[in-house]
Amino acid sequence: MMEKNAKIYVAGHSGMVGSAILRELARNGYNNILTRTHKELDLCRQSEVEAFFADNKPEYVFLAASKVGGIIANSEALADFMYENMILEMNVIHAAWKNGCKKLEFLGSSCIYPRMAPQPMQECCLLTGELEKTNEGYALAKISGLKYCEFLNRQYGTDFISVMPTNLYGPNDNYHPRYSHVLPAFIRRFHEAKLQNLESVTCWGDGSPLREFLFVDDLADLCVYLMNHYSGNETVNAGTGKELTIKELAELVARVIGYKGKIYWDSSKPNGTPRKLLDVSKAAQLGWHYKTELEDGIRITYEDFLRKPMRTDR
Repeated sequence: MMEKNAKIYVAGHSGMVGSAILRELARNGYNNILTRTHKELDLCRQSEVEAFFADNKPEYVFLAASKVGGIIANSEALADFMYENMILEMNVIHAAWKNGCKKLEFLGSSCIYPRMAPQPMQECCLLTGELEKTNEGYALAKISGLKYCEFLNRQYGTDFISVMPTNLYGPNDNYHPRYSHVLPAFIRRFHEAKLQNLESVTCWGDGSPLREFLFVDDLADLCVYLMNHYSGNETVNAGTGKELTIKELAELVARVIGYKGKIYWDSSKPNGTPRKLLDVSKAAQLGWHYKTELEDGIRITYEDFLRKPMRTDR
């Protein structure tokens, strides 16, 4: 169990996941939190990371920092997504080990699993088949991170764990019109269509892929829970165990936002993986279950979208 005054470093605290972890730590009374902006600490620079860990000696690390993007961003920049994610995570994990960190939690992604993995996807299906090509670089980096945690545990007796979330959404998301993930992209698209009184909106693909979505504050709840209650070499899936088609998602987002126009689909654009449903029985056996239903979470996210300037970083 993490002590309430333990020195905890949240890497990537300004992002959607990292900021949710900060909120969850605060809700649970943790008060000795370390954060650094990208300008203060470039996680892709090994010397900077090593100096930070040597100077601050964090006892616990939540590694939520990563370069992320939707299907367009990933497919256009496979090399960048692989390099930046692999470098930053290796730097942080290695420095945590070298400086005697009590426990580290690595945040991955469900895209680590094979494109045609049996559904729902269990943790044990990792590396049993070919990855989805559109985000292969990102997936390989995340696989390397979780495997490095596992290998450090096996070789040096560390207590480094990993959690693999499904598609995430929530406050502080990225709403870039070209490089965001599907749910925030829909929020922006339908919001702007509503303001402009557009008669129709055209979305990518044919709407058939099935996807699962987890509210980011629920993920943060699981992250803190696992840090206190789980040790092991196998990753833990984070999801709801529920799925819907992209077409159904678009209709749901449009309804929450109040857009009443028609929705068309451009089947010349890629769909991505046909289905990505996580088996969440392991998390359930550990005593955790998600709290936020999708429509409620979308409403909360849309309200946050309206209150804040949009993050449109790539």
